[in-house]
Amino acid sequence: MADPAGLAPPRGAQDITGLVLAGGLGQRMGREKGLQPFGGQPLAARALQRLRGQTGLQAVNANREWAAYTALGAPVWPDAEPAQALGPLAGVLSGLQRASTPWLLTVPCDVPCFPLDLAARLSAGLVQAQTRGPHAMAVVRAWAPHDDALLQWDLAPVHPPEPPEGPAPRQPVFALLHRSLAEDLAQWLAGGGRKVGAWMARHPSVEVTFEAAHTPAWAFANANTLPALRALENRPGLTEG
Repeated sequence: MADPAGLAPPRGAQDITGLVLAGGLGQRMGREKGLQPFGGQPLAARALQRLRGQTGLQAVNANREWAAYTALGAPVWPDAEPAQALGPLAGVLSGLQRASTPWLLTVPCDVPCFPLDLAARLSAGLVQAQTRGPHAMAVVRAWAPHDDALLQWDLAPVHPPEPPEGPAPRQPVFALLHRSLAEDLAQWLAGGGRKVGAWMARHPSVEVTFEAAHTPAWAFANANTLPALRALENRPGLTEG
């Protein structure tokens, strides 16, 4: 468990490092996912650009194509054991171990339109939760249309996909994490743990809901295949926003 001492919420962007998670195998994409173009730039470059207004520092977690990722102008932090393919938590651990700021904001590379106020809203959630005690992480809850919904949307361009009824699901790779979590995460991975949600359940967390009524349908849309990525890219105005 993280030590509750020193878990002061971020005071601003200067307390946060933004990390783009691009270390996965991208098997459904069939190629290096973070380097696929979206609106004229690689997905990882777009994510870095969206983080620059929200975080003081930015980096990319990647395990292949180091030269291409380095050319994006941010540090490239591989997993400790890239060949083991331990999943997104290995990238999160790399960020927690390397970040020089007290907080790390993680985002996946395949969600090109994540909100520009993501860091601010997660930070505000931590501030509001202080009355219940210190928290070492804040996590997003939001509806996220996946590949099938994006492809259907491409066939019916007027109306975006409708979110299902009920509470918005957790989006655990969109998280604001205190670097004191690094030791516990390292032990979790060494013990065979892989699931992001299961690890997060070990720690008190703040959940910040991005309500569908006030959040664009595409804000947390992730594309795991090239057709889904192209369908998302074809939406008018999305490549600029």
